[in-house]
Amino acid sequence: MLKVQVKNLKFSIDKKEILNDISFDIPKGAFIGIIGPNGSGKSTLLKNIYRLYKPSSGNILLDNKELSKMKDKDCAREIAVLAQESNSQFDFTVEQIVKMGRYPYKSMFEDYSKKDLQMVRDMLKKVGLDGYSDRSFSNLSGGEKQRTLIARALVQDTDFLILDEPTNHLDIGYQIQLMDLVKSLNITTLSAIHDMNIASMYCDYLIVMKEGKIINFGTVEEVITSEMLKSVFGVNAYVGINPVNKKLQISFMHTHEHVNGIGVDHIHEDGFSGVHSHHIHA
Repeated sequence: MLKVQVKNLKFSIDKKEILNDISFDIPKGAFIGIIGPNGSGKSTLLKNIYRLYKPSSGNILLDNKELSKMKDKDCAREIAVLAQESNSQFDFTVEQIVKMGRYPYKSMFEDYSKKDLQMVRDMLKKVGLDGYSDRSFSNLSGGEKQRTLIARALVQDTDFLILDEPTNHLDIGYQIQLMDLVKSLNITTLSAIHDMNIASMYCDYLIVMKEGKIINFGTVEEVITSEMLKSVFGVNAYVGINPVNKKLQISFMHTHEHVNGIGVDHIHEDGFSGVHSHHIHA
């Protein structure tokens, strides 16, 4: 599994700085979530890492190899990507779309092997699209398209997976199914995530971005606090421990609501029923 290092990354468009001196390491096998408001630079950071954009300065290393110096096919054997934007006008079947994930392993005129085709079938089944092989991609629903593209990323069989808000367009059942699947792969994963509770359930560590900078990086418990949610997102929230899965759980409140002086950092193991937290000082 790959160790990923981002060092002093900067990125500008038309002299406007979008990313400012971004540095972090991803341990092998870790699931890292990136959270932050719209426009904070989450997707731009991911696009620099998977080479859609070229950094203005800085380095991205995969096991001490500079990503910028790798050939396209070599890079595609190391990194699989599910981008946020996708062209929904593909005139291909679902199977053809997913088979494209095996491209990095094929020579120019080499046909798909039995192993390739079995991987395609297995991944379609895992994302809940068993029996969809011959369906036209362009006729699928938004959620079905998203799951097809997830299957394509997974058949690349890489040690590093980049996901840009992967649960967009998915019903809650498929969101959980997808994140369970990604987590079960036990590979190095970097994902921009919009839903805080999904991030809390699945991530090992979180990066918080605001205005093109990393303002916090730590475990879920270290990062997700009521103070962070207020300062970064401008929302009041009650943060407690779910008594069933022992994960942090966030309850958002109306902008005019307050917590009546009750601390909202963490609740003890009896969950949301009792209050044991400290008081917030105005």
